[in-house]
Amino acid sequence: MRIIFMGTPEFALSVLKKLYLDKNHEIICIVTQPDKPKGRGHKIIFSPVKDFALKNNLKIMQPRKLKDPEVLEEFKNMQPDFFVVAAYGKIIPEEILSLPKYFALNIHGSLLPKYRGAAPINYAIINGENVTGITLMRMDKGMDTGDIISQATCEILPDDNFGSLYNKLAEIGANELINFLDKLESGKIKNIDFKKQDDSLASYTSLIKKEFCKIDWSKSSREIINFVRGLDPKPGAFCFYKDKILKIWGLQDFNIYGNEKPGQIIAVDKNGFAVRTFDGALLITKVQEQGGKIMLAEDYLKGHEIKLNDFLA
Repeated sequence: MRIIFMGTPEFALSVLKKLYLDKNHEIICIVTQPDKPKGRGHKIIFSPVKDFALKNNLKIMQPRKLKDPEVLEEFKNMQPDFFVVAAYGKIIPEEILSLPKYFALNIHGSLLPKYRGAAPINYAIINGENVTGITLMRMDKGMDTGDIISQATCEILPDDNFGSLYNKLAEIGANELINFLDKLESGKIKNIDFKKQDDSLASYTSLIKKEFCKIDWSKSSREIINFVRGLDPKPGAFCFYKDKILKIWGLQDFNIYGNEKPGQIIAVDKNGFAVRTFDGALLITKVQEQGGKIMLAEDYLKGHEIKLNDFLA
């Protein structure tokens, strides 16, 4: 199969690596997001996908606008059998979706139609799901509305965070893709059994912005734990203490509490500090002060004062 691969972050890289190693298919072009400056020094950092493509001498395109006639013409001239899309990060116009011999195939990190949109893995954890998975989908002009080719499930373990689940789903998605393409190439699949999504069961996720990541201590302890897990290791959940951002990286149930208000600090000891929630309390065990490093709360308390009965805003 002649494949144009479209992707940008680590999730896409996991898929790309497996596809590259499968000699049944030819990656004729890599399409990834334009380079962007990052960090305080505004240094240009290549995406994980671009870095891999450069190291393996693969053709790279980084169009700023997919609708440019020159971009469309170049895609046409490559005569792809498939576009394979994994976390590319841009809406792909219909003119491009219609170019491949077969179709444009997307690997989505949820069991569609649940959790369409930009952040399905985060929201699965934040919402307390026990099971999620990946979907291979024939792309159409809608937001993750295309026909389903296949799905694979994945259990969400109590100690999973966004990072660990992200890695597991990337691996599952890569395996599912290779299995499908190999069967199609060998003739084991004669007719693809497309399944239409039931739009009445759809739910949507939006791009996670900074303001979303603020912890609401008036929620239940379990909701807050899931929220922190779902944003770990990035972008990270935070609160404010004395007008400074304090990111929270570790929490566990704390069983001693009274009639304090949500957000109130109810205990400070060698293991960390505890805060009241809607239905209980949580011991904060790992933190990161604005501009600082992630550290155990017990180490943080050696150089910082956290006062009993103060509030985490």
